Amino acid sequence: MKTAIVNIQQLLRMNAAVQQVIFVLILLLCLFPIISPPVALVLGLVIANVSGHPFLHLNHKATNVLLQVSVVGLGFGMNVHSAVAAGKEGFVFTIGSIIATITLGTLFGKWFKVQKKTSHLISCGTAICGGSAIAAIAPVIQSDEKQTSVALGVIFILNSIALFAFPLVGHWLNMSQNDFGMWCAIAIHDTSSVVGAANKYGAEALQVATTVKLARALWIIPVALITAVVFKNKKSKVKIPYFIGLFILAMVCNTYFSPVASVAPHLVSIAKIGLTVTMFLIGAGLNSTVLKSVGMFPLLQGVLLWVSIAVGTLLAILYF
Repeated sequence: MKTAIVNIQQLLRMNAAVQQVIFVLILLLCLFPIISPPVALVLGLVIANVSGHPFLHLNHKATNVLLQVSVVGLGFGMNVHSAVAAGKEGFVFTIGSIIATITLGTLFGKWFKVQKKTSHLISCGTAICGGSAIAAIAPVIQSDEKQTSVALGVIFILNSIALFAFPLVGHWLNMSQNDFGMWCAIAIHDTSSVVGAANKYGAEALQVATTVKLARALWIIPVALITAVVFKNKKSKVKIPYFIGLFILAMVCNTYFSPVASVAPHLVSIAKIGLTVTMFLIGAGLNSTVLKSVGMFPLLQGVLLWVSIAVGTLLAILYF
């Protein structure tokens, strides 16, 4: 059976045209509502590890752009007043969890003897907003391609697990929409998986999770500046996530301009399709090479750090 699977993989990967046709067909399938973000992620993983990704060199840029556009689109389904209330509630959690995560991550990195730069990237990715934080911090600490790839691999693997695990835990504990959205925003790494998990749980959870997560993403700036001081790099430039401003503008338009509010549901529907396609592309980028390159100890650091923050945040939300 294993030999047959290997033969199929080899056959598919030898024919570039077949690869492209399969990829495009499944990509088009993700445009239909029957495909949810978790299912799209699984389809991407299948493509990555069976037939291969024919456009892998374009995947990272396409994923980033599509995610940002989708998040801005989701802003048209949100209300400014509700968002401000959610942001205020999540502010204390945000500060405390970022400090705790980076501190714990540093300790775990030393415990597992992970390279200092790789360890810091994993810690920042877990603390703030996954791949976006890593992309912003990497040039600040001047990490090499291997260190950045390992950190991204850890984050993407755990994001994939979170997309399925968090809604299951939320329903099991009978969490409210607000509590689940808050938990997602703080304990899941990437914005894509935060939005995917929260969207699966409910509309209110999606609004809370997206608002708190994007507010959290702004902490890339102070964390990057502190990182530059710690790593003694005075020439570094900090990448600011400008799309968050467009997300806020979309919320304002939806709240105060009735012509925009009338078409907002259609824009949100398109944004959700964009998110599904984003999850497919993320899965398609997680091939066996990426998974093997991560290594045991960075993965252990990432898993232990993530579990610690997820459990700690959950307890804080439910009991305090």
